[in-house]
Amino acid sequence: MSRKQSRLVLTCEHASRALPAAYRARFADDEALLASHRGWDPGALDVARALARRLRAPLVAGGITRLLVDLNRSPHNPAVVGALGRRLPKDEQRALIARYHAPHWARVREVLGAAARGGRPVLHIAVHSFVPVLDGDRRDFEIGLLYDPARAPERRLAAEWKRLLLEAPGALRVRRNEPYRGNADGLATALRRELPATRYAGFELELNQAALEDASSRRALVDVIATTLRAIC
Repeated sequence: MSRKQSRLVLTCEHASRALPAAYRARFADDEALLASHRGWDPGALDVARALARRLRAPLVAGGITRLLVDLNRSPHNPAVVGALGRRLPKDEQRALIARYHAPHWARVREVLGAAARGGRPVLHIAVHSFVPVLDGDRRDFEIGLLYDPARAPERRLAAEWKRLLLEAPGALRVRRNEPYRGNADGLATALRRELPATRYAGFELELNQAALEDASSRRALVDVIATTLRAIC
């Protein structure tokens, strides 16, 4: 993949904690759960939208809480149905997948296909956020770059992107394939099975929610990410 000629596509699978209207009364007592990280990725959509504006890149964002349907899980994975979704009858679960999950994945494929016209490779960045402390373990870094180390173009891009981020102002702490594995089940992993490494590179950009709490720090992070992405695209 020639990184200097790749086209950028942004997605945000856990953008929303919204419940469809038909389920709001049914899960009215679960507002605290919906507002938590289990319901969505706080701050991720703000960053994704800002990057899309700055880099003039298409953005496909989810509009449903992952507590019903997780848009970052393969449809065959039982975890595609979230904790609230599992309270529903099986036919309702299947209907939710058909109504929300399938169109999101189809739209991402459509946008990737449009970006690849003319033979240019595509760099797909899925924007996520993570909690600073999980089960007592502190995640003491601002940015995680998740990718598949078995794909050489992604491995090279990850190394260069990390170097640029570390050299940028702000003394950012960056980890590769933390706090999660980049080749675990998800949208990018599924797309890698469909598209060759010469045509597609997929990253999950994981951002520490502590760095997204206020507007000024969020803007500073977007500035750095946009500048470094522009350098590798």
